[in-house]
Amino acid sequence: MPRPDVHDAHRHLGVLPAHPYYGGPPVVPDVRARATIAQLRADLDAERTSAAVVIPNYGVPKPSVAFGFNELCVEAAQVDERILAGLWVSARPEDTEATERALALAGERGVVALKLSFLLGGDVTDPACRSRLDRIFAVARAHDLVVHVHTSPGGAADVDRMGTLVDDYAAEVAVHLVHLGGGASGHIKLIGGRFFDWVAAGRRVYTDASWAVGFAPRWFAAEVARRGLGHDRLLFASDEPWSDHEGELARLTGAIGDPELARRVLVENFRDLYLRERTPRPHPATTW
Repeated sequence: MPRPDVHDAHRHLGVLPAHPYYGGPPVVPDVRARATIAQLRADLDAERTSAAVVIPNYGVPKPSVAFGFNELCVEAAQVDERILAGLWVSARPEDTEATERALALAGERGVVALKLSFLLGGDVTDPACRSRLDRIFAVARAHDLVVHVHTSPGGAADVDRMGTLVDDYAAEVAVHLVHLGGGASGHIKLIGGRFFDWVAAGRRVYTDASWAVGFAPRWFAAEVARRGLGHDRLLFASDEPWSDHEGELARLTGAIGDPELARRVLVENFRDLYLRERTPRPHPATTW
């Protein structure tokens, strides 16, 4: 069988320091994390990945670490045409200055996305965070960037909370719900209706099946066939180094029986979202 062309919509760059997760000893669990652009390019070569959105690595409770990888991701995008950059931003008021420095890079060549995660703090229901979210999404709108949002079952990143970002902002800004809800409960909430309702209502919402429980991508494909929409909203994502490219590719291609849908998910949806002509708008004024 010929190897499929693959466009990777979400992976990370940067090596994190050891951290004592969950009260244990300091460890570095993401053993395939890459510190350099050369290592990243070697991975893309080995995988034969044709294009990738590369986002700062994160996972330790020190936002400064993730912010510190923004320039590296931008540089990667400017030295290899296969690479597009996402920027780490934060809605926490404490991260305002660092986020403004990140948003100043939004117009750089190769930047196509902003990445938000509430795993490192903040709450979408906090009025102080909401004012920062308004700023982040205004910059995304001005530069026609996609906002990647981590989803996980329960807690601050639960899809019930992250779904408010789709309701409030995705009429004008593309929102990528990373990990399809992040677990069985999130999958059921999204695929059982919410995601397709957003699509039908004209929301610019996207997702990927990285970390997905096995039933989810099969069910998503079945719902696309049944409903006749959503075929243009699922992307392949390896989430390297927190997942594995080989496994994610095998699981996703194995779950999608329709060759046309598989081609859209692996290639065309990425191209339509990231490799199109972009029309920047006037940059919003700084409001902090």
